[in-house]
Amino acid sequence: MPVVVQKYGGSSVADVSRLKQVASRVVRTRQAGHDVVVVVSAMGDTTDDLLALAKQVSANPDRRELDMLLTAGERISMALLSMAIRELGGDAISFTGSQSGIITNDRHVDARIIEVRPFRVQDELARGRIVVVAGYQGVSYRREVTTLGRGGSDTTAVAMAAALGAEYCEICSDVDGVYTADPRVVKAAARIGTLSYEETQELAESGARVLNADAVAFAKDKGIAIYARAAASALPGADPSSDGTVVRQSPPRPPGTVVGVASERDVLLFEVRPTGERGADALARRVLDVLDAHGVSGKQLQQREDRLTLVVSRENLHEEPRLRESLRREFDDRVRIVDDLGALSVVGTGINATFANVRRGTDALREAGIQSASITTSSFRITWMIPRPRLDDAVRLLHATFIEKDR
Repeated sequence: MPVVVQKYGGSSVADVSRLKQVASRVVRTRQAGHDVVVVVSAMGDTTDDLLALAKQVSANPDRRELDMLLTAGERISMALLSMAIRELGGDAISFTGSQSGIITNDRHVDARIIEVRPFRVQDELARGRIVVVAGYQGVSYRREVTTLGRGGSDTTAVAMAAALGAEYCEICSDVDGVYTADPRVVKAAARIGTLSYEETQELAESGARVLNADAVAFAKDKGIAIYARAAASALPGADPSSDGTVVRQSPPRPPGTVVGVASERDVLLFEVRPTGERGADALARRVLDVLDAHGVSGKQLQQREDRLTLVVSRENLHEEPRLRESLRREFDDRVRIVDDLGALSVVGTGINATFANVRRGTDALREAGIQSASITTSSFRITWMIPRPRLDDAVRLLHATFIEKDR
């Protein structure tokens, strides 16, 4: 039978009632003639609650011990879902990330999958069982428990789908797909039927919360189709884009079309200024060494002769107080941390083939009195750094400018 991998997010299994609904949907998938592997996140806000608990004990929790703590959330979900499936007459077995063969590098809190050895999963599928896998976690080559970073259950699901040669990977949440903007901010936001891997990855990197950027990159590399759907939806029919979003290679769309507007509120801008000293390049290297030592991964880096700027997501800073103190102690006022900006992005294939979209967005912001601190671009994205209090206004403005006017 063809293999289907389904992933259910924390909101989909937030309580026993929703967990039972997921169990019913999983059993129906099995009855429809599929071998089923289910990847689950922790229930509801469990991960956030555990993280808050850790920070009551330590302002800078040790990353290894944090992984040991946070992986407990997914283990609870996988066991309860397996029990619920059995109550409905299904034959299910649950595995942790390590038991299911998720091998990662040796980095805690934001590890990367380097290999999947799904032998136990394949054995249980051959016995006719539904396999429930704890998402977000794996084991390093040193036999250390690791986690894959925020949204890592998506990566678990796509990696498992690739290793098993799955027909598709279904990412189920409380949202019925990827939208042109956050519907809580933009009332006119609409569901997008199809997206390319690159567009989806850029939206995820820019703050859209439906799919994980690393998971999309993995899917692109392995050629795995992703269906982003609501957990309460019917099983996919002949056209999965009719009530969800399908992520695949090159959907039919004119180049330069903006498909979505995304924003990220909680970002920090690190600005390194040599203050006239020689060796500006050496100073920049020393700052990056300190950031690496604290496990900081940047989003946008720009180096010029007189300064270096780096944008970082605060959710990637697990040692922020310690990092700030290290930078202050070693560099004093030569490193400035700007904490009042947000990142606003528009995304689409070939968006920068000409500068028309940059001009259009910048002019709209300027006319609305929204000053941009900087602009960065890629082949699929334009990002403006703007004052954080104006971020939602700016999202609505650019959604109206690029998407509502072009419908």
